[in-house]
Amino acid sequence: MYQDLERIAEAYKRWEETTLKDNLCRQPERYEEFITASGEPVQRLYTPLDLEGDYLEKIGFPGEYPFTRGIHPTMYRGRLWTMRMFAGYGTAEETNARFKYLLAHGETGLSVAFDLPTLMGYDTDAPEAEGEFGKCGVAVSSLKDMEILFDGIPLDKVTTSMTINSPAAVIWAMYIAAAEKQGVRMDQLGGTIQNDILTEYIAQKEYLFPPEPSMRLVVDTIEFASQYLPKWNPISISGYHIREAGATAAQELAFTLADGMEYVRWCLRRGLDIDSFAPRLSFFFNCHNDFLEEIAKFRAARRIWAREMRHTFGAKNPRSWWMRFHTQTAGCTLTAQQPEINIVRVAIQALAAVLGGTQSLHTNSLDEALALPSEFAVTIALRTQQIIAYESGVTNTVDPLAGSYVIEALTDRLERQAYEYFARIEALGGVIPAIEAGYFQKEIADSAYRYQREIDEKRRIIVGVNEFVADEPIRVPLLKMDPEGYRRQCERLARVRAERDNGAVGQALDRLRIAAQGTENVMPHILRAVRVYATLQEIMDVFREVFGLYREPMVL
Repeated sequence: MYQDLERIAEAYKRWEETTLKDNLCRQPERYEEFITASGEPVQRLYTPLDLEGDYLEKIGFPGEYPFTRGIHPTMYRGRLWTMRMFAGYGTAEETNARFKYLLAHGETGLSVAFDLPTLMGYDTDAPEAEGEFGKCGVAVSSLKDMEILFDGIPLDKVTTSMTINSPAAVIWAMYIAAAEKQGVRMDQLGGTIQNDILTEYIAQKEYLFPPEPSMRLVVDTIEFASQYLPKWNPISISGYHIREAGATAAQELAFTLADGMEYVRWCLRRGLDIDSFAPRLSFFFNCHNDFLEEIAKFRAARRIWAREMRHTFGAKNPRSWWMRFHTQTAGCTLTAQQPEINIVRVAIQALAAVLGGTQSLHTNSLDEALALPSEFAVTIALRTQQIIAYESGVTNTVDPLAGSYVIEALTDRLERQAYEYFARIEALGGVIPAIEAGYFQKEIADSAYRYQREIDEKRRIIVGVNEFVADEPIRVPLLKMDPEGYRRQCERLARVRAERDNGAVGQALDRLRIAAQGTENVMPHILRAVRVYATLQEIMDVFREVFGLYREPMVL
């Protein structure tokens, strides 16, 4: 990028031997070694000597391959990212009220959190679900709940993201059917279903079935979306939970993209044309505390994905080369101690996501280490995005940190590290054999252990936790859920079972069972069952019966 590197190298050496050396004698640096949040060394100074390759090859222009600088030519000058606050708790009525509150305060897209029974494919009144109603999200057991959840919200006017994996196809079918009740056709719906089962085996552990039938369900949804829902993202390939489990930035980057490429391979084996589905693949990343490293991670992700889709998989449509991603600030960095200062952490992380070129953003609330977000806290989190968008000035130019020596050097390093991980995964036989060998799990556990030791030994300072500690009572208001919510939810579920056509439910479940035992796409059969008000658990029990349950191998 710079022609006279020899002259720069000579000047750098002179600077080290004179200006720097004299200063270090008077004022030593604070640490012997500076590291990123991932434990990677950070150089004292970055110069053109640290840059690799040709500008057009590595950086280029926004809206053009390799998309390092963004997938759109004008980025936020043309359209801001979608402000999509993750929300859900208690009953469908309570969450519906929260959705309307957020939309009234400037949110531009919905994002649904489901409770643990829903995430595991159980109805609210199941014995396995006892004590978990509404605690980490909203309870959805049937189409009736989904209808109430989006009552008064026009689904042809708003996009919705739903964070759920094992039962994703069923929850998606309920959303489609709820939209039909509003008179909204499938092809009018826009949004995303997470539907990333590989991240569950790697990090979050909310899997149900063995990998092969689980991947079959994912491909069924991708195929169905490519045929009937052209505006829908049928999968959001998630690094978020991988990072929350303790991964480094390079591990999050590499493991997420490896998962993405595995989904592409399965779709191609199904016989799908890559350009028929690749433009609707989306991603979901974490944004951690290390400002510069996170920006570089997003830029490296776009460049790697574009290269692999174009050259490895042979996609011809430039939109197939795009990496479109949602970002959520890092929940694992929030502290119960001095929760007010989480506002600062979230603001820094959100700014990094924007400077990294995200298409969609959720900002965590200050109270999330204590409870589900209150209206007070979630409003501050939303206002954080709005201040970045309208007051900071960072949206006025595209990729403002491009060309920064440190940003470009970190981007190159993360790209190299990702390809090193790809090689190791391939040597193990691919993503699923690597999962079964415990490779991902061990890599993440080792990183999490290193990070915690750094905190315990005060080599890494966490304000309010291991330094600058204040013994103060919690002053922030915490969310209180409706104490009668569980009873009302169970009563509604009982009414659904009593008032529906149970003969039609039985027939729909029988057809689904036959489809699951064969090779037919199961989505039309799930939709048929949902429309006659088969419950989430009834449908998932069919799959449990046909596919069996997965038990993770013990790896020492």
